[in-house]
This record gives sequence, structure tokens and C-alpha cells, in this order.
Amino acid sequence: MKIDPFYLIVDSAAWIERLVPLGVKLVQLRIKDRPLAEIRTDIQAAKAICAAHGCQLIVNDYWQLAIEEGCDFIHLGQEDLATTDLGAIRKAGLKLGLSTHDETELATALTASPDYIALGPIYPTILKAMAWAPQGLERIGQWKAEIGNIPLVAIGGLTIARIAGVFENGADIAAVVTDITRNSDPESRTQEWIKATRPWLSS
Repeated sequence: MKIDPFYLIVDSAAWIERLVPLGVKLVQLRIKDRPLAEIRTDIQAAKAICAAHGCQLIVNDYWQLAIEEGCDFIHLGQEDLATTDLGAIRKAGLKLGLSTHDETELATALTASPDYIALGPIYPTILKAMAWAPQGLERIGQWKAEIGNIPLVAIGGLTIARIAGVFENGADIAAVVTDITRNSDPESRTQEWIKATRPWLSS
């Protein structure tokens, strides 16, 4: 499966409306702690924006809403995976991305036949408190050796300066959150990310 090497993760449709038109081709809508009705509205808006700009939308966690709204890609963490109806997701034709942080989680993820596997945090991250120490670049190569042709997403503490390192060590995709959303000029930073990841765009 071909996935763009630049993976933007944001927490609202407003961010998607702001940044996807700049050329983003892969974006995750990751919303936490908001009413389901608001999340549904954001999913609907994000889906329309992404469709208009040829961008792949991935919905985080809310797989039932993703199915109901006709989305085609869902991302789950390990806790969500344990309570998710994978059969319903596959029956609906959704692709599946999964987070992993250690060997046990990787083994669990592989049993679900995911369409990509994410490894993190590669570097220290300010996004949220993590129970795992930074994985480091060497772990990327170890994960890639185990998962083979499944696309590998590197996430956590990534910046423009760190992009080359994650790809050179085996990642297929670099995911970013705060380096863009907390930047003083998110639009320019997004364009920098797009340009910096183009050398790893598979043909």
C-alpha cells in the first residue's frame, strides 16, 4: 500500500481546513475529550476537505463514527484495539493503522493484519505523558526488520532536522504533531515538511 511519507496529525477539522490545501496528502484527525456530536461534525468536515484535495484521512479511535460516516481509514492505540470490533472494521472496508511501543504490542498488532504500524516515541515528546522511554533510531530498523513490507510510521518528537534519520533507519512515514501545530507559522512549517519528505516518496 502506497502512503505519503509526510503524516500530519491534528486535533480538529479547522486545522485540516487550514493545512491540507497546502499539499498535505496524509492526515490523521485525533480528537480527545469532546462530545460525540462535535466529533462527528469534525469528521464530516474533515472528510469533505480531504476529498476535495486528494488527501487520505485517517480517523483516530472513533471507529464506529468512521464507519457511519463512510471513512476508509482508522488508527487505533493498543487500549482501543482490545475493545474494538476488528471484524466490523474489515467488513466496512476500512484500512487499519496501529500504535506500538514494545515487542508485546508489536506482536499484538501483527495479529490484526494492520495496513501500517506506528512506533513511538522516537524522541522525547511534549504532546502527552508517555510510559515509554524514547525508542531511538536503532529501534526503527529492528521494527522494520520484523514487519517487512508493512509500512512503518515513526512518531514522537520529530522535526525537520530529524526527518532524514528516521527514513535512513527504515521508517516509511514520518508523523508530526507539535512541530507544526505549535510553530509560530504552521503553514510555512507544513510546506517545509512536504518539501523535506519528498525524497522518500515512493513511486
